[in-house]
Formats: sequence, C-alpha cells, structure tokens
Amino acid sequence: MPDINVFVLGLDEANLPTLQEVPEAESYRFHRLLSVEELQSGEVSVPDLLARARKQLDAFEGSIDAVVGYWDFPVSTLVPLLSRHYGTRSTSLDSVVKCEHKYWSRLEQAKVIDEYPRFGKVDLSAEDPRPPEGVRFPMWLKPALSYSSELAFGVKDMDEFRDAVAQIREGISRVGRPFEYVLDQLDLPPEMEGVGGQVCLAEEALSGLQVAVEGYVHQGEVVIYGTLDSINYPGTSSFLRHQYPSALPAPVQERLRDVSSRVMRQIGMDGATFSIEYFYDPATDAINLLEINPRHSQSHAELFEFVDGVPNHHCMLSLALGRDPRLPDGEGRYRTAAKWYHRWFTDGVVRGVPDAAAIEQVEREVGGVRIDVVPQDGQALSELEQQDSYSYELAHVFTGGRDEAELREKYDRCIAALGLGAEDVRPDAARTGERR
Repeated sequence: MPDINVFVLGLDEANLPTLQEVPEAESYRFHRLLSVEELQSGEVSVPDLLARARKQLDAFEGSIDAVVGYWDFPVSTLVPLLSRHYGTRSTSLDSVVKCEHKYWSRLEQAKVIDEYPRFGKVDLSAEDPRPPEGVRFPMWLKPALSYSSELAFGVKDMDEFRDAVAQIREGISRVGRPFEYVLDQLDLPPEMEGVGGQVCLAEEALSGLQVAVEGYVHQGEVVIYGTLDSINYPGTSSFLRHQYPSALPAPVQERLRDVSSRVMRQIGMDGATFSIEYFYDPATDAINLLEINPRHSQSHAELFEFVDGVPNHHCMLSLALGRDPRLPDGEGRYRTAAKWYHRWFTDGVVRGVPDAAAIEQVEREVGGVRIDVVPQDGQALSELEQQDSYSYELAHVFTGGRDEAELREKYDRCIAALGLGAEDVRPDAARTGERR
C-alpha cells in the first residue's frame, strides 16, 4: 500500500508516539506542518502562517492526503483554510469559528439549549467598564479568544473586576487581533457585526463537577465516544487531573450527550472532532455548558489508548481520510486512566529537571505511565506560555490502572521519583492572577 501523507499542524514530540499507535499507522507518513513555536508564540499572523504552510505543501513532491491539527486557534482555523485550498477533508471554517469565538458560540447555544450561564460583553473601551446587565458576581471574565485559559479570571467584586479588565486590555490583542483576519473571511450574521475578535466576555460563575464530552460528527451524525471527569486542585480553578471514564451516573451522561448533539447540529460541524466542557451540579441536577472546542483533546489521547486500546487521534485521522472513525470500547490494558497536572502556584526558577533517560527509568519502574516535563532546567516559570492565570505546569503524568487508588499511587510515585521543583522568586507571592 502506498504511503498516506498526513500533514499535522504543530506536530510535537509528545503526540507523535500516540499518532503512531492508531490503527493502520504503518501506512501513514506524518509530516510536521509548522512548529508549535511558530503557531503559538507571540502575536501570530494568520496570513503569514498560511503563506508558510502553503510554501511547504507546494514544495512537497508527493500527494497531500490530509491536513489535520489538535490545537486551538490558529491551528483550528488553518485546517479548514488549507483543506479548502488543497481539496482535503475538513469541517467548514464558520463551524470552527462558531466554537472558537466564545461570544458567538454562546449566541448559537442559546438558539437550541438552556444549559448555559448568563453572559454578556464587557466594553473594554469604556473609561469605567461595568459588568453586563443581568450578569451577577461571582463571574468569569475572559477574552472571546484565548489559549489554555490564558487571561481568564474569576472575580467576585468590582475591585477584582477592574483588575481583571486591566490585564485583559493589555493582553487581548495577542490572539484577538490575528483572529480579525479569520472573521473577515466569513459572512457574519447581524448579531456578530462589529463584535470583532478583541471582545471580552463575562459569564456568571458555575459550580459543581467538571466534565468533558468528546465526540465527532460524521456524515451529519453526532457521535459521543467518551466522557471524562475533570478534577481541580482543592480550592482552585486549576486542573489536578482528567479521569476516564467518567464516574457520573448514566442518566446524567445521557443528558450530556443529548445537549452536545443538539449544539453541534446547530453549529453545523461535519467531518471533524470536538470536545465540550460542562459543569454538573449534583445538588440541583443542573447541567451547564462551559465551552466548545472544535477539535478533540490531545491531552486525552493516552487515556483513550489505556482504556479503549486506541488513542482518540484515530477519529481525527479517519475523518480527514474519509474512513470509519469509530473507536473500540474498553479494549485497552486498563479499566481507568488519568492525566495529572503537577503544578506550582508561585513564580520560581525550575531546578532538577531529569533528562530523558531518567524519565524513561521512572516510566519502566512504575509501569503504565507516561511523563512529559514542561519547563527546562533553569527556566523561570513566568516565561512559560499558555498557562492558566493562577498556576504553572511542571509536568504531565499519564497513568493507567484498575481503579482510582492505583492511578493516584502511580502518580505519587512518579512525582516523588522526578523530584521536580522551583526556587521561589518571591517566596510570599502566591499567584493572584498577575501576569509578568
């Protein structure tokens, strides 16, 4: 069988092994199309990225069989733009933007579901910005476009509101300004005229258990293939781990599937994967949609491989190649799996980063784990990009096991063996949202 050439926007070393574990991977040739640094560092230029990508593709002498990606903007929008030019499969650009632009996404959700928080725009140009009418404290302020919860702030009063607005004003252009180019490619509905990409959204804070629903749309059919629990560090909004499969009751998971299906049909996605984040409040039995991602979560690839036997990258690749995207169910080595986030909650300089050989030794000794260290030795945590507003990631630890107790035991062993830490730059300065 001839090689199938798959161009992956932002192909990184962490995801290459899981891409190579999908069915029929031996027939795929994976090509990096632009680096993660090019795609996500600083203020990107979509026209420049398109030109660089097209130059690389035009110089390629073989067939261009698929263009795919598993990152947020600009990757999510480059995929349909390039696919349209080269005749490869993808969902439409407007369906992606209706997910990525948080304000437009809320407008679309409101047409078909009731499971979302009160929301509204914040006028960043006002001399004294105020919360939108009807949106009450506590609330979250966030740009309509951002990376990994960057510039997203939980606020409980006007003082915190003003502080968050000041920081969003300063940083919103990094992603918002490049997104203007994408919006210019679309025929926008009346409710989106003049909104643009540099808009701030306020949403009433949600409570309860966080959960993620992963799925795809194939030939108009919405398919949910997994539901995962997201557990935070106690007393924070920062993830401690994602755990698969979800422990929520089956009736709740069925409601999540129903809401997800209605929303994705309204969005108009087809031939692509998605991931939707929710809150479920056991006290009130309420479901609330947090956000829609127009791509599957690369963070969950190992979890699906551990439990189901195939990483979720399989769905993305199959849809891009016109193949059956179905995943197996429960055919992996473990009954449950988790991705853990080892975090630091103050700025500091990283010390004691183990080399590749030391990490591999820990993985062998513990078994059923994979470790990715985020910073480099001697790096200041505040130099890391795409961190949330309250913490820094030192390492990601993937664990598979028979139950939650085994997942936790493996994680604890890995963290103890790694010995990762940071020397605090300001010992008394726990992060309060300031960006340096």
